[in-house]
Amino acid sequence: MAMNPSLMLFDEVTSALDPELVGEVLSVIKDLAEEGMTMLLVTHEMRFAYEVSDQIVFMNQGRIEEQGPPKALFEQPKSARLSEFLKNIRF
Repeated sequence: MAMNPSLMLFDEVTSALDPELVGEVLSVIKDLAEEGMTMLLVTHEMRFAYEVSDQIVFMNQGRIEEQGPPKALFEQPKSARLSEFLKNIRF
């Protein structure tokens, strides 16, 4: 890993982890966000995404369905697909 990266990319970083390790990894990512690190994070950890993101992009069938600040997307989704998704997840 680069010593001082300007951007970090995470693709489902917790998906293959032992459940006992997920919290530790998410804690490290949260610390990076608090330090101002720019990150692109692909995740199904919706609560975590809500808490640490400045912007969220919701993808549907490989296309951007909706994007915006977490509060707007989670509390007032504009698209029917995002509304349906949010109804079917534990958040």
